[in-house]
Amino acid sequence: MLKNLLLVGTGGFIGSILRFLSSKMIQNNVGSSFPFGTFIVNISGCFLIGIVYGLAEKDPSFPPGWKLFLATGFCGGFTTFSTFANENLALLKEGDIFHFLMYIALSVIIGIASTFFGVLLTRIL
Repeated sequence: MLKNLLLVGTGGFIGSILRFLSSKMIQNNVGSSFPFGTFIVNISGCFLIGIVYGLAEKDPSFPPGWKLFLATGFCGGFTTFSTFANENLALLKEGDIFHFLMYIALSVIIGIASTFFGVLLTRIL
């Protein structure tokens, strides 16, 4: 159990730092009030978790420790629902209903599609 906790914690630590840096870099370079940083990071994380689960599904010998480290730890730390929710609340407070609805719809639709394509990619290769 301790090994699993360390795998998840280490993956989450790395994923959280990478999320913070990536999201800030993207948002600073876009220069928009739309939260592109979080959006792109979350979509990328969805794609990555699709690849991890696809590889685990394709190869029964895929180490469970790697799945914990990559999917639960890294992708769990890399993506963020709480920031997504907070950014949506900020859009609502600003009265930006259009971007609020677009952010939610695109995040859900493209996020699920990205996960699907991540799994699909592992089946093709």
